[in-house]
Amino acid sequence: MPAVADVMPEAAEEPPDSPPGAARGALVRPAPPGDYRDGVEETDRKILSLLCQDGRISFTDLSRETGLSVSATHQRVRRLERRGLIKRYAAVIDPADAGLPLTAFVSIKPFDPAAPDDAPERLAHLAAIEACHSVAGDESYILKVRVPSPAALENLLQDIRALANVSTRTTIVLSTPYENRPPDL
Repeated sequence: MPAVADVMPEAAEEPPDSPPGAARGALVRPAPPGDYRDGVEETDRKILSLLCQDGRISFTDLSRETGLSVSATHQRVRRLERRGLIKRYAAVIDPADAGLPLTAFVSIKPFDPAAPDDAPERLAHLAAIEACHSVAGDESYILKVRVPSPAALENLLQDIRALANVSTRTTIVLSTPYENRPPDL
């Protein structure tokens, strides 16, 4: 459970004439009781939402959007980082412009179910694998991969099968209407 200081705002951080925890102009709706968002105060959810939209937003603009002082905004962001709600900041690269226009999802299943479950470690060095998800169902993992061509995908699949001793089932992405959406804060 977070400390009270982590979820309760300091009095100086609240916009004037507003109830505790409310930010002026906040687009973030209050969390219903018992909701997973209960541990994150509305002003912090607003900050997180704004940072998800633009990780390079200045503290001045962030403070203007939340109705807090720049100092209070900076303190809240640092507290969100310490709490682990903000893990890191990263640039979002356009894969096609980076020479990786082909995206596929590769489901993998071990040939021997009694073999050690070490496929993620065996495949971690393959840069074409963008994400590895452990899943329930017939397969053990689903990999999201990005490659420059069908031939590169074929080579990658051969490497995955050989390195992890698995069978694969591949789904090629035709288009991506949206991706990397921020969580519902």
